[in-house]
Amino acid sequence: MPDSRATFADQVRRTLSYALGRARGELADAEHELDQAESRLDRLDRVADEVPVRAARQRDARLAEIDELYAAKLAALTRAAADAGESEAPGAAGLPWDEWKPTPSERRQTAPELRIGAVRIARTRPAPALVPLLDRAHVHLGTLPAAEDADTGRQIGRGETGSGAGTAYAETGDRVVTTLLLRALGSAAPGQVHITGYDPEQLGGGLAGFAPLANAGLLTFVGPGGLSQLLDGLVDHIRRINEKVLAGAHTSLRELAEAEGRRPEPWRIAVLLGAGRKDELTPHERDQLDRIARTGVACNVHLIVRGLPMPSGPSVETIRTGASGRVRVGGLGGLPVVLDPPPPARLVTETSAALARRAAEGPAPVRFADLLPAEFWRESSADGLVAPVGEDSQGRPVEVTLADYPPHALIAGPSGTGKTNLIYAWMGALAARYSPAELEFYLLDFKEGVSFARFAPGRRDPSWLPHVRLVGVNVNTDREFGLALLRFLGEELRRRADAAKAFDATKLPELRAENPDGHWPRIVAVIDEFQVLLNGRDAVVTESVNLLDDLARRGRSQGIHLILASQDVSGIEALWGRPSLVAQFSLRIALPKARKVLPEQNTAADTLPRHHAIVNPDSGAPEANQIIRVPPAGDRDAWGSLQQQLWRRRTELHSEPRLFDGDAIPRLDAAPDFVALAPGADAAGRRWADGGPVALLGEAIDVQARSARLTLTRSPGRNLAVVGTRPDEACAVLNAAARSLAAQYPDGGARFSVACLDASAALAVDALHGVLPPDRTTVYHADNVAALLRATAAGLEDQGDEPHFLLLYAVDAVTPRLGARTGAAPAQQRRSVIPPVNATAGAARPAPGSELPAPPTGLEDLRRILTAGPEHHTHVLGWWRQPGRLRDDLGGVGSRTDAIGSWVALDVHGSELAQFYPDGRGPGWYPRPWRGLFFDRAVHRVAEAIIPYGWT
Repeated sequence: MPDSRATFADQVRRTLSYALGRARGELADAEHELDQAESRLDRLDRVADEVPVRAARQRDARLAEIDELYAAKLAALTRAAADAGESEAPGAAGLPWDEWKPTPSERRQTAPELRIGAVRIARTRPAPALVPLLDRAHVHLGTLPAAEDADTGRQIGRGETGSGAGTAYAETGDRVVTTLLLRALGSAAPGQVHITGYDPEQLGGGLAGFAPLANAGLLTFVGPGGLSQLLDGLVDHIRRINEKVLAGAHTSLRELAEAEGRRPEPWRIAVLLGAGRKDELTPHERDQLDRIARTGVACNVHLIVRGLPMPSGPSVETIRTGASGRVRVGGLGGLPVVLDPPPPARLVTETSAALARRAAEGPAPVRFADLLPAEFWRESSADGLVAPVGEDSQGRPVEVTLADYPPHALIAGPSGTGKTNLIYAWMGALAARYSPAELEFYLLDFKEGVSFARFAPGRRDPSWLPHVRLVGVNVNTDREFGLALLRFLGEELRRRADAAKAFDATKLPELRAENPDGHWPRIVAVIDEFQVLLNGRDAVVTESVNLLDDLARRGRSQGIHLILASQDVSGIEALWGRPSLVAQFSLRIALPKARKVLPEQNTAADTLPRHHAIVNPDSGAPEANQIIRVPPAGDRDAWGSLQQQLWRRRTELHSEPRLFDGDAIPRLDAAPDFVALAPGADAAGRRWADGGPVALLGEAIDVQARSARLTLTRSPGRNLAVVGTRPDEACAVLNAAARSLAAQYPDGGARFSVACLDASAALAVDALHGVLPPDRTTVYHADNVAALLRATAAGLEDQGDEPHFLLLYAVDAVTPRLGARTGAAPAQQRRSVIPPVNATAGAARPAPGSELPAPPTGLEDLRRILTAGPEHHTHVLGWWRQPGRLRDDLGGVGSRTDAIGSWVALDVHGSELAQFYPDGRGPGWYPRPWRGLFFDRAVHRVAEAIIPYGWT
């Protein structure tokens, strides 16, 4: 038993020892693991302590990087904002006041935004604070809530926060209103911004600086009770713009301006400065204000409202100011704004006065190019002529018609109102649409100027308007040229009427349809200052009025249209008592301050601005008025460009127009009739078709470039007397006659005897001697002219077929000596034993010692040559300085004047020519420089005015 216990105890001891050993081993392992764990924990604690430090360092580095990027980005954004602001607010819209001046832009059709101050952010360049107004928005000036006014902690950066604490709300609002208005006025063309003020508290005092605008109608005020009427008027205006201007084609005037390049309506700004009372607006006024806020911007109607409730919306820009002077602009997202100082009061007043003056002068006219079609010469004139002459207030072209109705036009306007410019615009629009085969112009200007000369070739510009067939300038003293034009048109009217009758047609469209190969363009005759033609009570006026009456009544049916222009039609005596003539001119165009072209009850022309006209196709009835803006068509560059284009399209059928310049002295060498002269007889002796050579005396005052012609046949009286005291003109007539005669005898087939009987003709005779055939020309003087006359008179019977032309300069200077016989003269002066020079050898001689009759005097020889010479092809072309002396040389009072079959009167009154004129009273003629009156008994019913050719 004991052994078993000992064994058991031993086993227990061994077991316990084993267990103890294992426990101690496990304990050692646990302690080792614990040491390791504690070591790891220490390491983790150390790492954990380092992470925040490292994270903080990384965070700080990243934050520093972000701050740097933010600052750079903010600086870039502010620079871009500043640049964009300067671009969006150029010139007057953004310049500082010390540099400010109006800068309207004709090219920019969209209005700029307007600067009121600057957005300032710390360490960045200030950016302009811009407010949209014109074309974009209304502006509502409100108050900044007290919480926002006091809160400065949310500002970006540490920039400035206001323009000075304590700035009163009203003062700040007035500053903003003045700034916006002045910048808007300076950015638009004069007259393009109309301001209406409602200021019941200060009665307009808030806008006092702009008062000069009222003189031009650009600023109006409504009284304390006029707000409702003002709002109603703006609503009606918006309705009219939508119905008549936009008309569904555009959504806004801004869109229309961008699409068409012009702005048909001005901006209207209503400045409403209320008292801030809640009950200040009636329900109706609130509704109207709401309508304007919603629809006004599209129609150029804008509101600047302070002290009145304003509905919010996308088209309303809010500017809120606080008592501390802080300003917030809704479109700037709450950024702090520092207002610019107000514009100087003197700048506001002077600018307003200058804009008012320029607006009173009228808005800039439309462009001449806007009147021209996209393609030239595409229209037919069969049914009439239609072309625009300007634009109405909506920017639409206003077309003017010349056809059966209205057939003719009357234009009136004082000097300087643009009458000639309007004619240019009308002609240019017509010429660009209708080819020369469809339209012809005949132009006559009675002013002392060359307004129409540009349509003919000139020294600077060889081009011409292909449609123009006649240009008459500087004809204020040549009313005969106006009469000649009317005669020409009368002949053309008869030609067309005869052709229409042959084709059973009654009007031009029918004639053109029946005779498509004929040349039947519409004719437009423009006579500027036509009252000159009708001044007085002479034969020219009488015939001119009768021709005008006929053309006005019958011309419409044959496509002949008259445009008469004048400064004042009220004093044209010739039109009195002829209401039917005036009534034919149913198209009336009145320029500013025009008188009598419109009926007395139609006073619209009294208030027209410059560059404008009233077009009335209904004889001036007020309801037919159309107010137009006329482009500057008179600009030489603008017109020259068009004329060059049309000129290059001409064909060989489009010849140069006839240019008649009343101030120019025509040249014989350039006269078509002189150039066409040819020898009158050939070797076989065949004579001229009209019976004799032709003497060209001067240029006829006529539509055609023709010469005044004197045919020297072998009929009695085929001599010429030039009468007048002006040597240059008299010599010019005789020299032209001699040169033209010599051109018909190039081989010396005629004899010329030239007598210079006064020193004033010496130069002309020398010049003539140098061009006449030297071997067939003899020059005489006062000391030997009697021998010439004696020999010529004695040799008439033996003259043969060789023509002999006697050119006698200042005949009356020697005729007193040629015809002198005194009673105390010696017998040998009264009688002669010498036979006549033409006595033949076989003739019977008187008995020796018998007395012979006294030979003829030189004056009697001259009379014999004048009377009998033409039958023997001997013709006298002489100059007498007075009609009375010519009459005395022909035999005195009561003697026959048949020997002078033609004459040219220079500085001689018509009454002095009574003895030489068929009616016995003399022609209606008064002297004019370098003009003559030509009469040929064999040709003329009445005398015609001519211009002597220059001989120098």
